[in-house]
Amino acid sequence: MPAATRKKATADQLLAAAVGAVPGGAARPGQQAMASAIDKAVRDREHLLVQAGTGTGKSLAYLTPALLVDGPVVVSTATLALQNQLVEHDLPRLADAVEPVLGRRPTFAVLKGRHHYLCLAKMEHADEEGPVTDTLFDDAPPKTTQWLGEAGKLGKQIQRLHAWSEKTATGDRDELDPGVDDTAWRQVSMPARDCVGAAKCPYGAECFAEASRARAREADVVVTNHSLLAVDMLADRHIVPPHKLLIIDEAHELADRVSSAAQAELTPDAIERSARRAGKLIPQAAAESLAEAADALTVGLADIPAGRLTEGLPPPLHQAVTLLESAARAALSGIGEIKSDDPDPVRKQQAKAALDDLFETAQRLLEESDFDVAWVEKSDMGTGRRALVVAPLSVAGTLSQGLYADRTVVATSATLTLGGRFDTVARSLGLPVAAPTVPSARGAVAESAAPGALTPDAPPASGDGWTSLDVGSPFDYPKQGILYVAAHLPRPMASGLPDPAGEELLKLVTALGGRTLGLFSSRRAATQAAELLRARTDLPILLQGEEALPLLVRKFREDKPSCLFGVMSLWQGVDIPGDACQLVVIDRLPFPRPDEPLAAARSAAVDAAGGSGFASVSVPIAAIRLAQGVGRLIRSTGDKGVVAVLDSRLETARGYGAFLRKSLPPFWYTTRPDVAVGALQRLAKS
Repeated sequence: MPAATRKKATADQLLAAAVGAVPGGAARPGQQAMASAIDKAVRDREHLLVQAGTGTGKSLAYLTPALLVDGPVVVSTATLALQNQLVEHDLPRLADAVEPVLGRRPTFAVLKGRHHYLCLAKMEHADEEGPVTDTLFDDAPPKTTQWLGEAGKLGKQIQRLHAWSEKTATGDRDELDPGVDDTAWRQVSMPARDCVGAAKCPYGAECFAEASRARAREADVVVTNHSLLAVDMLADRHIVPPHKLLIIDEAHELADRVSSAAQAELTPDAIERSARRAGKLIPQAAAESLAEAADALTVGLADIPAGRLTEGLPPPLHQAVTLLESAARAALSGIGEIKSDDPDPVRKQQAKAALDDLFETAQRLLEESDFDVAWVEKSDMGTGRRALVVAPLSVAGTLSQGLYADRTVVATSATLTLGGRFDTVARSLGLPVAAPTVPSARGAVAESAAPGALTPDAPPASGDGWTSLDVGSPFDYPKQGILYVAAHLPRPMASGLPDPAGEELLKLVTALGGRTLGLFSSRRAATQAAELLRARTDLPILLQGEEALPLLVRKFREDKPSCLFGVMSLWQGVDIPGDACQLVVIDRLPFPRPDEPLAAARSAAVDAAGGSGFASVSVPIAAIRLAQGVGRLIRSTGDKGVVAVLDSRLETARGYGAFLRKSLPPFWYTTRPDVAVGALQRLAKS
């Protein structure tokens, strides 16, 4: 729509219209403060960190000022749940509400990686694949009875995908209902590295992935995910449409997603698949060299225990990687360049991309850079997977160079302050922190104020080109919840659930009569807790891993006396408001395990530089994880309950105990078990 036909509007007007369109909607001071701060940050071209507690309504707070920006605005999320919430609910409702005020209906689009979309070039050959392969060009396996059974199932799914391809307008996997399994989808989707490009592809004009990018370029708001945003940064920002404002929701997850995107690995299976993909495109000698490298890597991985490689590549692995680098170079030379008149450019590009990955990863490992961490990974889930992995020691430099140039960045989450300050998260996101800052801003929480109180005259926390804001939460945490730390329990030592902690858990759960979300540091501890409660109570105990997680969460929500026990994936993203969850139990402080290679390497690097790796790396990781877990309790203004931490260190540890508590919502705090049990008993009767 021409600019002349648009109405002038303010962020406050758009937010008021959006809130007014929600049944029972009411203005929230934190939401208004956040929207105003984002509007100002865009005008001042200054980056902004916003901590917005649960219940703030941060989606509307950042979407409304975004609609005033000229050109596309990109919103990146960490979880599929939030992405769906934005696209299916928040944005359509917002578009309806603000159209009269804005003078036009805002548009929005979703941008995902290429592998989320149906590839017509890949589909043309989908029927040729066997069920145990993941590429068009693998040799067909022997047709055993098991193979034929799998092939029959796969064939039916491929047929359904063929029928769907003729009627879908987007080719987006998420629109396929019912869905297909990953094996079937791989036959009809194309990873970005394997794509030859629209200009060389015979189906380029009909490409669903290209169409999604075209829609994104024309939209007012583009919703994407942290993984694709990370790839975009590493690809010199050629994927996401050019934009002036980037909003990063769930920003505490971004650094980890960038680390994952910059991570690479070598496995014997990957080498063998690459050799089969190349097929007759490479000389026989090159194919034999690849097979030899795969065998050498198999032997090397079998001999080396899992864990970080602190002294460089051991000789068996160094030999295997050296063989691979040479073999991959010869194979790439045999394939040559892809030309416009190649009879099958897609096949050639797939083979070349796979070999490129192997060659670049081998080179990276052989360089043994001080900026990389290498480790051997072995699955404990019975799959037999073994891999040689390399990842960057830090991504702060990558973020500093690739995230902030030529756009305003707003990073928001419910957990951006650690110990009451933004400094640690700011550094992890690549922002400069010249000196300690006070985590407050106009409309923000000051360190000297009561948590959640607004202090309009407080100066903003800032660094070089960025400011911060904590808008608190509309919840009255001291009245709605209790944080109970079982300070009388012995310090946890061995893995699993110690007997005293188990007895404490039993006492708390029985006082309430269920309604408990148990967040455990290990699968062993969760299993021990479930076995204990099943043996000593009649309560329904749901254990992660025994059924699909969405089904377990639904049962927990619907069956009030039930308890749900699980591990790290339950610590965030589970939203169960109401009285179905009135007790959250955390067995121990979620410090990274000593065998987590990246955390251990980063900690060691800080120690070597004269600092404290534990304080700089392990404690911040634990603070974010703990805040996410504690945040499962209060999800609405009517919720009440108790968070029980069965790790005495939260009370007794000098220094970091207080730091961790300061990173949590301001619940009423106690270490007295009788107070916690009494509160739970009263809740049980209410």
